[in-house]
Amino acid sequence: MNRDKKVTQSVQVFGRKKTATAVARCELGNGVLRVNGRPIDHLEPKPLISKLLEPIILIGRSRFDRLNIRVRVKGGGRVAQLYAIRQAIAKAVVAFHQKFVDESSKTLIREKFIEYDRGLLVADPRRCEPKKFGGPGARARYQKSYR
Repeated sequence: MNRDKKVTQSVQVFGRKKTATAVARCELGNGVLRVNGRPIDHLEPKPLISKLLEPIILIGRSRFDRLNIRVRVKGGGRVAQLYAIRQAIAKAVVAFHQKFVDESSKTLIREKFIEYDRGLLVADPRRCEPKKFGGPGARARYQKSYR
């Protein structure tokens, strides 16, 4: 049997928003950050790219320079996908520091994220309510006429 397989230090986490799911794989590397095989600059909508870069800006680019993060994202719309990616990146960094660096740096990063926006680490449970009979939507009813 071939036993000289190289074991890489990596973690795999997911982020969710509505029906969008992003799976991030974080490993030691040289600062590559790709989403579905593309660089982050090529994502749409452009105004929300700054929202996507929040985890990187919050803890400093220096912590990301030695990490490669590859994200696969499916489902939902473009905005929901961006929020799922953002959450997956933040959770990946926290999980990597917990597993391979040390507990104190993980706690520091986690507290920074939660202080800024809890949505970076905790999924939003809100979902779209299904339509029911007797009306045009989930709660609205058809108008009643007396004459």
